[in-house]
Amino acid sequence: MARVPSPVPNTALEAVARRRFLLSRWPWRSLGYLLTAAVPVFVAVLPLALLTSPWAVALRLATRDGRPPYGVITSLVALGLLLVVGIGPLVALPLAELERGRLRLVDSRPVASAHRRPPAGGPWPWLRSRYTEAATWRALGYTALLVTVTVALWPAVLLLLLLIGGLVASPLLARDGHPVSLIVGHAGTPTAALPYAIAGLVLLPVTAYLLALLAGAHGAMARALLARGTGERLRAELVEVSRSRARLVGAFEAERRRIERDLHDGAQQRLLSLTLQLGLARLDLPPESPASRSVADAHEQAKQLMVELRELVRGIHPRVLTDRGLPAAIGELADRFHLPVTVTADLPARPPRHVEGTAYFVVAEALTNITKHSGATAASVTVGHDGDVLTVEIHDDGDGGADPRRGTGLTGLADRVAVTDGRMLLSSPDGGPTVLRVELPCSLSEPRSE
Repeated sequence: MARVPSPVPNTALEAVARRRFLLSRWPWRSLGYLLTAAVPVFVAVLPLALLTSPWAVALRLATRDGRPPYGVITSLVALGLLLVVGIGPLVALPLAELERGRLRLVDSRPVASAHRRPPAGGPWPWLRSRYTEAATWRALGYTALLVTVTVALWPAVLLLLLLIGGLVASPLLARDGHPVSLIVGHAGTPTAALPYAIAGLVLLPVTAYLLALLAGAHGAMARALLARGTGERLRAELVEVSRSRARLVGAFEAERRRIERDLHDGAQQRLLSLTLQLGLARLDLPPESPASRSVADAHEQAKQLMVELRELVRGIHPRVLTDRGLPAAIGELADRFHLPVTVTADLPARPPRHVEGTAYFVVAEALTNITKHSGATAASVTVGHDGDVLTVEIHDDGDGGADPRRGTGLTGLADRVAVTDGRMLLSSPDGGPTVLRVELPCSLSEPRSE
């Protein structure tokens, strides 16, 4: 399918391909972009000349007669490099900001800086942030290209404009009978200058196209080096998505703890009080009376509801996980499991709450899967910390063949792990054993969010 061009060109390079280019504003915008390049060049050329002056002295020493002083030359080259690397970014950064504003002449698309937002705290954090960014060194490279290439091309542009202007105006210049000397010839009368004027008029649109191409190429280079590219924008958006997801995970875990606390301290306690009252009322009634049987029935239902509510609270967020941490919570989980489960947990400190909760529910879901699908006779859970990664490994001696596509809850586990930027690895050949390994990034030195 052919691509339909935009009705309005966004750049000078796009405008050149349009039929109405010469009737649009783009030739004038391109000319303005090229002529105003003298401003950033004037701003940058003197500081860069001072920074690179040791190199100029080294070059002069290397080319003079006699034996060059290699030690002095090496020292001057090193000094120049130190000055350019140390001070050059301070020249390039404001110039890059100026160039991003000037780029709108030949590129109407939004121009976003590729720099990160600097941290607060004064000049030193700002300097550290800027000097460690690739965008800063791209800006320095652009400044070097601007000063060298533009200084070489700008006189040629001016000469071309003067030539075209002189050709077009030659009949007027020669009207007093004074011969006019042009680069391509001489004209002594307006009639003799007329062919030159016609040639100038013919070359005028060609020059407009040429200048637009030159300005468009300059603008494309400026955007590539100074503006945030698609990849950088996507990375920034992904970082923001990751941070947003982390905030949502934290809020979700806080809400789970609140619901667990409300159920444990509210509904569960009231249900416990109701169960005790029914038990006392049962003792006060004649054993075989209809009222006694009704109260006994209600008492048994209340006790069953108490068990179910306790399981519900534990499923939302077990109190032992909050109070005693991940090893104790997994140990309690293993004690309630109908198969022998060996738990090995070696953590020097408690992980952040959202990581702790994810690890616990991974173990709980994995043990449930073992019960339902594996036919195992024993299982083991190993929890450890390696570097900045919390590892959880569940092993069983079952039949193997676990496959997330069979709806065994493994896809849900993988999604839960991915929310914390972790990863899940599964080895489950037919005949067993099955090993499920989860790696969750976390630093045990991080403060725990309450």
